[in-house]
Amino acid sequence: MMQQRRWIAELFPLVNRLKIYTWRDTYGDLVAGTISAVMVVPQAMAYSHLAGLPPEMGLYACILPLVVYGLLGSSGALSVGPVALLSLLVIAEIGLIALPGSPEYLELCVTLAALTGVLQIGMSLLRLGFLVNFISHPVLIGFTSAAAVLIGCSQLKQLLGISVDSAQAQWRWLLELWQEIPNAHLLTSAMGGVSIVVLVLTSGPMALFLRRRQLSEKWLRLGQQLMPLVVVVVGTILTASFDWSERRGVDVVGVVPAGLPRVTIPNMTLEYWQKLLPTAFVVAMVGYVQSISVAQTFASRRRERVDPNRELFALGMADLAAAFTGGYPVTGSLSVSSVKETSGARTAVSSLICAAWVLIAVVFLTRWMYYVPQTILAAVVIVSVASLFNLWHARQLWQYSRGDAAALVVTFVAVLWLGVQVGILWGMAANIGLWMWRTSRPRIVEVGRIPGTEIFRNIERHQVELTEGLLSIRVDESLYFANARYLNNFVLRKLSDRPRVHTVLLIASGINQMDATGMEMLKSLINELGDIRVRLLMSDIKGHVLDRMSAAGFEAGFLTTHVFLSADLAVKSVAAQPVGATWKNSSLEIDQAVE
Repeated sequence: MMQQRRWIAELFPLVNRLKIYTWRDTYGDLVAGTISAVMVVPQAMAYSHLAGLPPEMGLYACILPLVVYGLLGSSGALSVGPVALLSLLVIAEIGLIALPGSPEYLELCVTLAALTGVLQIGMSLLRLGFLVNFISHPVLIGFTSAAAVLIGCSQLKQLLGISVDSAQAQWRWLLELWQEIPNAHLLTSAMGGVSIVVLVLTSGPMALFLRRRQLSEKWLRLGQQLMPLVVVVVGTILTASFDWSERRGVDVVGVVPAGLPRVTIPNMTLEYWQKLLPTAFVVAMVGYVQSISVAQTFASRRRERVDPNRELFALGMADLAAAFTGGYPVTGSLSVSSVKETSGARTAVSSLICAAWVLIAVVFLTRWMYYVPQTILAAVVIVSVASLFNLWHARQLWQYSRGDAAALVVTFVAVLWLGVQVGILWGMAANIGLWMWRTSRPRIVEVGRIPGTEIFRNIERHQVELTEGLLSIRVDESLYFANARYLNNFVLRKLSDRPRVHTVLLIASGINQMDATGMEMLKSLINELGDIRVRLLMSDIKGHVLDRMSAAGFEAGFLTTHVFLSADLAVKSVAAQPVGATWKNSSLEIDQAVE
C-alpha cells in the first residue's frame, strides 16, 4: 500500500500539494482560476481563428488539456492552451496539405496534436529534453520575431475586411494585400483599428497615467490583461444590438456548437503520420521550449523546482488530451500564466477551476459568441504577438557576438522567405555551423607571470614577467578532431618566430575534454618538438583528462616529470634546471591532479 501511494504521488505531483492544502490556497486558486478563464475564452477563440480552425476547437483545447497538465505537471503556475506560435505553425504547415477549415484540415490538426504528444512523451521517457539546447536564444528570437510578422500580416485581411488569397508566396500575398487596402471595409476597419488603439493605450500611456495616480501595480497589470475581454464583449454587444453582421457586412464568428467536447479519434494511418512527422517534431520542440521557459520563470519566483522531463511528459499528455477531445496542439501560455500568478494562484488547482469555467462557457454561453466580430479577434492577436517582435536585439548582439547576430538574422529571413519549419532548421544549422567554426579556432594566448604572484595572465592585457627560453601558452577550449591541428600549427608558428625557445609550457586549465584526435595530436606535437630539441611541459590538467591521457598510452615518465599541478611549479622547474637536464618532479603523482 505504501509503495502504491508513493507511485501515485510521483505520477501526480498535485497529490503531495493537496496534503497541505489550506482554505487560503482554495481562495487564491478560485480567484485565479476564474479570472484566467475570463481571459482564456476570447484568447482561445482568437488563436483558433489564427490557426484556420473553428472557435470551438480552441475552446476544447482549454478544457481537458488544462486538467491533465494540472494533475501531471510540476509547475503550479503554468497554464497550457493554444498560443500564437503553435497556431502559426499549424496553419503554415498543415495549410500546405489541406484547405484551412476543410474536414481534412481539421482531421490533420487533431492528428498533429496526437503525434506531437506521442513524440513529447517518447522524448521524456528517453530523457531527450536536451535536444532543445540546439535551439539557441538568438535562433528563438529570430523565429519569434519572424512569426510575429507573419501572424500580424495574416490577420490584416480580417482586420480590414478584405479578401486576399494567402495560399501563395509571402511577398505576392503582401503585394496583393497592399493593393486591396483601398477596398477595405470601412466599419470593419474602424472596429479593428479602435480595438488596437484601446489595447495599446491600456498598456502604454494609460498605464503610465494610472501609475502616476499610484494605482496598485497588481490591479494595473490585471486590468491590462483583462482588457482584451472587455474589447471583445463591447464589440460583440454593439454588433448584436445594431445587427452589423447582416446590415453592414461585418464578419462574425458565427455558430459555435454548444455542449461537451466529443471524443475524437485521430487518424492513425501511416500516410497521415508520414505527412505530419516533420511538423509534429517542430511543434513538439517549439512548444516544449516555450513551456519550460515559462514554467522556469514562474518557478524561480515561487521558489519551486521544475523537472524538465516531467514537464515534457505532462505537456505530451496534454497534447494527447487535446487530440482526443477535438482540440489542436497546446503549450504553456505566458499571458495566461501571468494572469494566474498576478491573481494569486497557489497551486495547479487553479488550472482545474479555469477548465471548469471554460467548460461552462462551452455548454451555456456559445449562443452569445455568434456575434463576436472577426476584426476584434484579429486585433487581439496582433496586439498579443507584437511583444514577440524583438529584432532590435540583433543590434545589441552585434556589439558582442556577431556570429549570434548572424544566426538571428538568418533565422528571421529564412522563416519569412522559406516558411516556418524550414526557417527553424536553417537557424539551427546556422547555430551549429557557428559553434563548429568557433571551436575549430580555439582561443590560445601567450601568458606570463604577474610580478610577485603565482598568477599567469595574457601578455597583451597585463604587465607580466617572462622566463627566458620559455613559451607559456594557455588553451581556452577542449581539444577534439576539429581544432587539434590548430593548436599544433599555433605552437610551431610561434617557435619559428622565437628560435631561442627551448621549452613550451601548455597550461591546460581550459581543456575540459580531449578526444582521440586531440590525444594523437598531442603525441605528435611532443615528437615534433623533440626533433628540434624543444621540450613540452603541461600544467593545470583536470583529473579526468589526465586519466584519459594515461589510458591513451602517454608514458608514465612524461606524466610524472613533464606534468605539473600549476604553471608556477612548471616555470620554477624551468628556471631551476638547465637545458638538457633530466626533468623530475617527485612531488607530483597522477592521482593528485585536481578536478
